[in-house]
Amino acid sequence: MEISRRNLILAIAAKAWSQEASIFSTNVKVVSLLATVRDKDGKIVNNLIQDDFVLEEDGKPQTIRYFSRESDLPLTIGLLVDTSRSQEGVLETERRASLTFLDQVLREDKDKAFVVSFDVNVAILQGLTSSKKELEAALDRLQIPGQFATLIFSAIRDSSENILRKQAGRKAVILLTDGVAFRDPVSIGAAIEFAQRADAIVYSIRYSDRTPMFRPIRSAVMGIAKERGKEGLERMARETGGASYEVRNSETIEQIYSRIENALRNQYSIGYTPLRPTGDGKYRKIKLKTKDRNLVVTTRDGYYAQ
Repeated sequence: MEISRRNLILAIAAKAWSQEASIFSTNVKVVSLLATVRDKDGKIVNNLIQDDFVLEEDGKPQTIRYFSRESDLPLTIGLLVDTSRSQEGVLETERRASLTFLDQVLREDKDKAFVVSFDVNVAILQGLTSSKKELEAALDRLQIPGQFATLIFSAIRDSSENILRKQAGRKAVILLTDGVAFRDPVSIGAAIEFAQRADAIVYSIRYSDRTPMFRPIRSAVMGIAKERGKEGLERMARETGGASYEVRNSETIEQIYSRIENALRNQYSIGYTPLRPTGDGKYRKIKLKTKDRNLVVTTRDGYYAQ
């Protein structure tokens, strides 16, 4: 009888502890960061430990509670391809390089990708899949329309909200474009916010068709627009914790994809519980650095306290 009573007490206590633990895990917000660290020469550093990092939120020190040097979390990649008229001369190269990249990065039965084209419309050519054949078929369907428009920010917003936000694990957007948004009803600020709310990292690859399309005056205007577009791509990458690249004679799209692959394979996964209660919906700034001032940390610069 005494043993039965003791077992009953233990069972009640275990149930109470379980309920308390579930309440704790529901109410406590864990902020997760994916970070890449490089040295002064731009080479990735992947041998750091938790104590090498210093973390702040809105200028106040935070305690890192979760740390992993090589994240094995599932990876979701959104490949967003600019199919506007200005990309006609580079689309085939983008198609081939993107297929090779996805083939090398995606781990079978663990990672997934989707393909979106954007021009006068935003179109999902292939939803989330692990099938490389389906992704290849989607890339084969990329085509240039007859009208002029480039909905870059709409593509990021829609992909972040409708696909990436619903996924767990690591999430990355690969954005292939010259950076010139045209007739896009969505602002760059809104695109960044949607990406941040989805915990998505933006890697932009600026690729421009250098074939003359316009008369001299219009070409000059287009050149100014491309420079502004470059600044926008850099901003989106910076504020989401990614990186911005540009295809040049000295660096091919294949080489850029290799750099992105290297970054994705060498991320630090860091988590903390903010000292201030969450839930006010406000944007909170994050600053993650290393104690070694010669190293540069790339991660998102904040989050919305939901």
